[in-house]
Amino acid sequence: MVFSFGQHISRALRPAMGRIACAALLACVQTAAVQAQSLVQLTEQAQAYDAAWQSARAQLDATISKGAQAQAGLLPQVGIQAGSQYSETRVRGSFPTQPLDARQDSASLQAKQPLYNPANLATYRQGTRNVDLAYAQVDAASQDLLVRTAKAYFQVLAALDTLHLVQAQKRAVAEQYEYAKRNFEIGTATVTDSREAQARFDLVRAQEIATENDLRVAQAALEQLVGAAGATPWPLAQPVRLPQLMPNDLQVWLDTAQAQSPLIRQALIAVDVAQLETDKAYAGHKPTVDLQASYGTQRNPDGSLTMPVRNNATVGTVGVVMNIPLFAGFAVQNRVKETLSLEEKARADLEAAKRQVAQAVRTAFLGVQSGYGQVQALEAAVASSQSALEANLLGYEVGVRINIDVLNAQSQLYQSQKDLAQARYNLLVGQLQLRQAAGNLSMQDVHSINAVLSLAQLESLPSIPSSRKK
Repeated sequence: MVFSFGQHISRALRPAMGRIACAALLACVQTAAVQAQSLVQLTEQAQAYDAAWQSARAQLDATISKGAQAQAGLLPQVGIQAGSQYSETRVRGSFPTQPLDARQDSASLQAKQPLYNPANLATYRQGTRNVDLAYAQVDAASQDLLVRTAKAYFQVLAALDTLHLVQAQKRAVAEQYEYAKRNFEIGTATVTDSREAQARFDLVRAQEIATENDLRVAQAALEQLVGAAGATPWPLAQPVRLPQLMPNDLQVWLDTAQAQSPLIRQALIAVDVAQLETDKAYAGHKPTVDLQASYGTQRNPDGSLTMPVRNNATVGTVGVVMNIPLFAGFAVQNRVKETLSLEEKARADLEAAKRQVAQAVRTAFLGVQSGYGQVQALEAAVASSQSALEANLLGYEVGVRINIDVLNAQSQLYQSQKDLAQARYNLLVGQLQLRQAAGNLSMQDVHSINAVLSLAQLESLPSIPSSRKK
């Protein structure tokens, strides 16, 4: 009676326990979804945290302020000068004299406005171009951050896929090992089959340990980049639809790079700055013209040597002052030679930058083209490997294949699947690298890559092992 009652209670609790289990599973999935982040979200976090990006932004702010300082050489300079002094005067001679001790107070307002100063004008133009250079550096740092984030993001996904495939291969090898042992026990297989399966199982287990470590390293790199612990990337949506490359013309990408590449823009600005430095050197031979004005008062409460009685004087002046350099010990001539050489160096650096960017664009473009072909070939290889594995399993059951054939077919299938996943990630990153080489990479491109990801596929991947797990 007690047993039947307990049995009745157990049956009554089964629906409730099933609902509790479903609720717990749903809660786990929802928790994972909350922690999972898309490529766009992690990129935005990286922009707020990455030290290299923040450094480029701070350098831009500093350069803007420095450019404003260069404008000071073209604006008026105004100052106030005030002072008080005490003097003692003794006059000796054959005539009656008396000592004269006097205090003198003075104050003046002085102003200076450059009218013609080619060196200061070149300095101001250099400051403006340096601000443009800082903006180009920020663009380069921004595009570099987008690529670095995407690389770290897909490295985690690649490590997760590899771990998933290694674990699946381990289960398959374990099943094959058990099957080989049963066949040996009934006498339809040799002990070699079970030992081969055992050796392959040990090898896959070692690969699993290495893959778990690779996953931890990739996860740590992503967390360091975005400044958030426990970041879980969205996997690729199924079925996988990779974005097509637009435009599919190398010459268009080369022309875009010549016009928009931050590296070429920086080299062009460096040439302008070098030319302005030459103008500053030539300015050492040129005159300067300044408008100067002053207004001041002088108070002598004890008198002065020329006027022994108390007196006050007010003086105002205005005029134009020209300064013409004549000879500076050949310093100006040698400075001009130096700047001309540096100007030639800047032009050579510009040509090198153009060649470097063109080569980077060609490499990235051909890499993307090759990536599409690799993905298609590996998709066919996965299908063929699957068929080969099924054929080997059937052949092993009927005795025309041996166990090592099945194990090799399994390894080939999982390796093809791993290579396919890696090729897809390389293709996505390669598209971003191509746009970076061309100089037109933006967050819109990250949104385009993010469109092929899906949160719904997250539960199909293995969980990220803890770094404290032994």
